[in-house]
Amino acid sequence: MGKRASIVFNKPLPKEAKADLREFAEVIGERVMGGKKFVCLLSSDVHLRKLNSDFLGHDYATDVLSFPSGEPEELGEMAISMERASEQADEQGHTMIEEIKILMLHGALHLMGMDHEKDKGEMRAAETSWRKELGLGAGLIERARG
Repeated sequence: MGKRASIVFNKPLPKEAKADLREFAEVIGERVMGGKKFVCLLSSDVHLRKLNSDFLGHDYATDVLSFPSGEPEELGEMAISMERASEQADEQGHTMIEEIKILMLHGALHLMGMDHEKDKGEMRAAETSWRKELGLGAGLIERARG
């Protein structure tokens, strides 16, 4: 299997956690994205706030942002806030690494063109199905709907 995902760590993580996330990213690239490539940046609230402001005009930090490339083989880039992931993990009762995986799945679906704010439940159904198959906790869309 060729390398599907690149992860950029802008914040420190233990070596085992980095290896786990790299392996998960490869699974996402292969199984969820059909062999397409993507880049995932793990960064800070400050950085996500700047990206959110610069690209979407929203002046607040967010948990995950996706930037589709429009290219058939390289779907784009996503950025995840490790501070948001840590806080949300505490709220959900699981590890920050599991929360990053949930955010990575959510971002991957956006890179594939899905949009839960505009579709009729397709992204929610896909996220729920993949989340269950990958053994992940409640997804972002489920949480938002209570």
